Amino acid sequence: KHDTPSQRVQFILGMEEDEEHVPHDLFTEMDEICVKEGEESEWKETARWLKFEEDVEHGGERWSKPYVATLSLHSLFELRSCIINGIVLLDMCANTIEDIADMILDQQETSSEFDEATRKKVWDILLKNHHHQNEKKKGSILPIVRSFADVAQKKAEPQPSEKPGMNLLTLPPALTSTSTSSDVRNGLTHETTPTDLSKAELHFMKKIPVGAEASNVLVGEVDFLTRPLVAFVRLSPAVLLPGMTEVPLPTRFFFLLLGPIGKGKQYHEIGRSMATLMTDEIFHDVAYKAKDRSDLLAGFDEFLDQVTVLPPGEWDPSIRIEPPKNLPSQEKRKMPGPPGVPNGSVCHEETEDDRGPELQRTGRLFGGLILDVKRKIPWYWSDFKDGLSFQCLASFLFLYCASMSPVITFGGLLGEATDGQISAIESLLGASLTGVVYSLFAGQPLTILGSTGPVLVFEKILFTFCKDYGFSYLSLRSCIGLWTAFLCVVLVATDASSLVCYITRFTEEAFASLICLIFIVESLEKLLKLGRKYPVHMNSDLDQLTLYNCRCSAPQKPNVETLDYWNSHNITSSTVPWPNLTVSQCHEMHGEFTGSACAADGPFTPNVLFWCTILFFATFILSSLLKQFKSSNYFPTKVRSIVGDFAIFITIVIMVLIDYLVGIPSPKLNVPNSFQVCMAVLFSGDVLFFHEEEFTFILSL
Repeated sequence: KHDTPSQRVQFILGMEEDEEHVPHDLFTEMDEICVKEGEESEWKETARWLKFEEDVEHGGERWSKPYVATLSLHSLFELRSCIINGIVLLDMCANTIEDIADMILDQQETSSEFDEATRKKVWDILLKNHHHQNEKKKGSILPIVRSFADVAQKKAEPQPSEKPGMNLLTLPPALTSTSTSSDVRNGLTHETTPTDLSKAELHFMKKIPVGAEASNVLVGEVDFLTRPLVAFVRLSPAVLLPGMTEVPLPTRFFFLLLGPIGKGKQYHEIGRSMATLMTDEIFHDVAYKAKDRSDLLAGFDEFLDQVTVLPPGEWDPSIRIEPPKNLPSQEKRKMPGPPGVPNGSVCHEETEDDRGPELQRTGRLFGGLILDVKRKIPWYWSDFKDGLSFQCLASFLFLYCASMSPVITFGGLLGEATDGQISAIESLLGASLTGVVYSLFAGQPLTILGSTGPVLVFEKILFTFCKDYGFSYLSLRSCIGLWTAFLCVVLVATDASSLVCYITRFTEEAFASLICLIFIVESLEKLLKLGRKYPVHMNSDLDQLTLYNCRCSAPQKPNVETLDYWNSHNITSSTVPWPNLTVSQCHEMHGEFTGSACAADGPFTPNVLFWCTILFFATFILSSLLKQFKSSNYFPTKVRSIVGDFAIFITIVIMVLIDYLVGIPSPKLNVPNSFQVCMAVLFSGDVLFFHEEEFTFILSL
């Protein structure tokens, strides 16, 4: 005798398996009866389950992203009542949907509420066509009727009635009796997919494990029933039912729920509960091995023992839960637990073994580094081979823009902070070499490399310190880089990177937020600087437009530097044609700019500030819209995916072209054409500067 459902389940799962009761992977599809005025009713696919639930989005145009199914407790109890009071047929032999319908109706007792006319209507409903989400509207194509024998012989021949991307699989009833689960195990179904399936079906078939079987859930409301009709059928062997499932898989389980009008939503939730139950690892195995109704109920009750209930006022059921990256093991549910403790509820304290091998101390010198190399070697060739895929192109372009932009930007800022000793071109070369070395030998080749705001602040402080005390900035910076590299080697040798496991998610988010804020503040500061360099003329008088000018003139009070320049070049102020000098010549002669059209550095284009502001916000808005374009309803899925992946790159190209065509002289980054005289020292300091940052990041992996 088994006291608890979990003990009964453990007994069921421990029974000896035969060939027909070996659990297979399951694909579950839920169809609902759809009745439209003036049209013939049909079964319409509304959801599917492989591991997680996918729903047909509103409008029936595309699938939702997979998500963890959330069920109401009421629908679960109603499903339990359906299993108790409904028809349960196990290990039934059927070759067609007609056979299944006959078996279900034969079990239904004839009464005044279920007469012959009602039986005929139920039989007709079960035989209605099934419309799947990936099919076009009726009349758009001709159905293709081909047998598996024809496909095996002529799978390379194009058929005249086929249309690209919409080939539907339908089989004559005479051939379905030979298409059993043994055919699928021999690979017959997968061999036929290239000619009988659409591209969407082929893409989805790749996700389904070989040897998988189907579970069909049919629910709906009809006007000729006064009480629900419920049936749970397990076929033995599994049989391929033409048109029943969106992909050609043999059906093993069949669940039917038909009821009177007015409870469509309730039937939908019961169907979801049944389909979700079939994806549960334990109930799935119980369903394959159950001998009778009580075994199914034991599996159901064991499932209820593991269910977590969320209070209705503290959670929004419309929120879809993302699937976890790693599914928890269900093996503990198969093992007997301590007395009084439900299976799977044993308190478990996280130990060091629960962490990944990357975060465990080895106790050996450079032990962590050696293990990292061993883990990377098997994937080293595939990293290069997979990079040849077209899908990687979007990542390449994104990483190029994401890596290049901050390197050049912070390179320019470093040039200003260090009087040009480290500028954009040195930062670019250092980032390029470091990026190549890092990608070849690091464990995370897609990491975005580059300088950040805190490093820029450090460089400013260090340069000011060297300037105040007369030290050589590049020499001191090289020493700092060497010491940092040495300390990083010590940390790697002692497995200090294992301490990263103690860094909380809050700390990671804090650093990520800091970097984001620094970039936002830097961009806004740039706009404010443009406002000072290209000021806006407020309260302009149109009548004074003819007096709006900017001229070069002799300085009224020349400073010592100006006088030394004039004397060294034998220049006399009175002999210089100041009004005729260009802006560059005026700067060279140490002249002054006077006039209402002058700024601090001379003449300027008055609309530069507003144009840069437009570019600033237009780039952000356009990139955001293109990123969201992937989830829109326009264009095919592949086009939307490409646009979404290349959103940043497309935005940059568009805005650069617009800026070029408009012709407003917006400020550009000035990158020198050559290195400084101190190239060798500068190069070593710059490379060490980047290695310092990136080696530290390697430790955090």
